[in-house]
Amino acid sequence: MPDYEQIITQPVFFLFVAFSLVLTWGYFRGKRRNRELYVSVFEDLVRIFKPDDQKFTNIGGAIGYHANLYIKKKKALLSRIDATITMLPRHSLLYLPISKLIRKHDRLFLELYLKNQPPEEGHFLEKEYARFSKTRIANLDTLDSEAVNWGGYDFDLLYESEQMRKKLLDFIARNPEPGGLRHIALVPELKKCFVFMIPKKGEVAPTLQPVYSWLPSLVKKT
Repeated sequence: MPDYEQIITQPVFFLFVAFSLVLTWGYFRGKRRNRELYVSVFEDLVRIFKPDDQKFTNIGGAIGYHANLYIKKKKALLSRIDATITMLPRHSLLYLPISKLIRKHDRLFLELYLKNQPPEEGHFLEKEYARFSKTRIANLDTLDSEAVNWGGYDFDLLYESEQMRKKLLDFIARNPEPGGLRHIALVPELKKCFVFMIPKKGEVAPTLQPVYSWLPSLVKKT
């Protein structure tokens, strides 16, 4: 029979127990931090868009959530917002370093469904994000491009006309720091505005509100 008394007095046993305790502590701490982040993000979205109805869905255990926000007001700019947040596996201390190398950061994807069609396409696209995510613009050959430095980040502005170019530059002038924004895409044929950003607790609303306030100047009025 095994000599349990001898086993539990070995240094390796104490290391095993300590390691298990650290992993357990990391699991609950990481899970709590991820929960705090997605709750903060979704509260910010509700505060900005003031939906009439909403639905939240868990899509990935402690690392993924989805939200559908519905706006029923007749004169509203948007009819719906779809939001997906994917987070680093902070609850898994063993996998977290690998995930940071592969994915780098938390991610928030937004689809804003516009009631009226924008007259033309326009993009803010951060170059490093574009390389890392291998972002492809469907109509790239029809768009002009201009490189700009926005708050210390290298962005490409993509636009169809000089009018859109001026509107993109004006937005940067009014908002000299992009915050977590890495891609904003206005796509007329889909009647959507896509936003990708790196979400941080308490920073989504201040970063996203200027985008939402800017959209009416880009959309056809009916």
